[in-house]
Amino acid sequence: MSRIRIEGLLAAFPKLVGTGKQHTYVETESVRYVYQPIEVLYLLVITNKQSNILEDLETLRLLSKLVPEYSPSLDEESVCRAAFELVHAFDEAISLGNKENVTVAQVKQYCEMESNEEKLHKLVMQSKVNETRDFMRRKVTEIEKNKTDRGKTEKAFAPLRTPNSIDMNTRGGAPGGDPMFGDIHKTKGRPMAPTPASSKVAGGMKLGKAQKTNRFLESLKAEGEVILEDTQPSAVQSKLSSVPPSDPITVTIEEKLNVTVKRDGGVNNFDVQGTLALQILNDNNGFIQLQIENQDLPGLSFKTHPNISKELFNSHQVVGAKDPNRPFPSGQNETPLVKWRIQELSESSLPLAVNCWPSISGNETYVNIEYEAADMFDLHNVVIYIPLPALRVAPSVRQIDGEWKYDSRNSVFEWSIILIDQSNRSGSMEFSVPAADPSTFFPISVGFSASSTFSNLKVTDVLPLREGSPPKFSQRIRLVTDNYQVV
Repeated sequence: MSRIRIEGLLAAFPKLVGTGKQHTYVETESVRYVYQPIEVLYLLVITNKQSNILEDLETLRLLSKLVPEYSPSLDEESVCRAAFELVHAFDEAISLGNKENVTVAQVKQYCEMESNEEKLHKLVMQSKVNETRDFMRRKVTEIEKNKTDRGKTEKAFAPLRTPNSIDMNTRGGAPGGDPMFGDIHKTKGRPMAPTPASSKVAGGMKLGKAQKTNRFLESLKAEGEVILEDTQPSAVQSKLSSVPPSDPITVTIEEKLNVTVKRDGGVNNFDVQGTLALQILNDNNGFIQLQIENQDLPGLSFKTHPNISKELFNSHQVVGAKDPNRPFPSGQNETPLVKWRIQELSESSLPLAVNCWPSISGNETYVNIEYEAADMFDLHNVVIYIPLPALRVAPSVRQIDGEWKYDSRNSVFEWSIILIDQSNRSGSMEFSVPAADPSTFFPISVGFSASSTFSNLKVTDVLPLREGSPPKFSQRIRLVTDNYQVV
């Protein structure tokens, strides 16, 4: 039967029903309407005239018992809300136009579709997830221990490293083809990384370890587990900077945030400091210039190294040496060339706003915290640290978007979100602790990283100063928090 035919039969039914009649069926030339009033509605069964009316009445009686089971309130709005459940229930009661030999209880059981096999499968899957989480925690502990041991070993060999850092306030020169920063390397510097000789073994071991660790952690993240290993800003920065470069030339562009926000609104301090650093592996690639571009922002000011040509930088946005015959230094250390600062930023430019609402009710303090992220950045490894009063047990978390951890030693509540993007620009959480002064929950510290910056500064091309094809280069761009607090 077509849909148009059904709609026509239903449209004709109200005209055929009379008032004050005792019977509950109406016949036309082709069909029979069997109906039953249910408060202000009608329950209707349409059959052909050859059907057994006693069976039709029995079917109507079964359907009338099913309707209250799925729609307690028998008005039009409630029935519409339960339409899908009613359709499934009616489908179990009627098959191919004939009434099934079922009861109301059986229909409800069929619709619930409970399966012991499904329950068993869910229990097995949950057991596997729990085992994976336990294994992950043990592995993370092992990784952290290895990092600590490796750091102690590197400190023990620190005197063997060759100082290769830059003092931005020191000016010097070197003859002919010597590196443009050679005099600084000979005088004053702070060790930043091992020399090629000492890093040949240690660096190789780090690379293999990092690859295995990353593959393991990525597989855990794909399973939905939260990894808090590198969530703190310093850890993120250390992780990114410790990856050995694979390209002949690597440019690192980093901006650090120093932000202090008032709990009642307003900004005490909003400062962005950026650095462009260069790392060259081979001496042959030192004779180059960097073509850069950036977004023109109010309050953006640049400062170049004394050995960088300011005229070339200001007029053409090219980072190059004053003396083109002196190459950039090569080695395992990064050489900072350009620094900048952005100061005239308003509260609306904050990448992440955090609001805390503690309220005391009886013997408990309820703390509601929400975050709102700006559209300009996708934030990674976000961790919000809330100080708590001294507690004997962990706080009671009522609702949270993300994961949480209670640091009982420092009495700090850690709220972590792996990624904030277009799908979760805002979120909230609520927990309760014994009654405490609202000022106890401040200052709130925030840590995160992003793969883009406020200045949008980037290197568009590497210009060789000697004959040959332009060398291959890569660039790392990141925004990290240095000090981000709500006070």
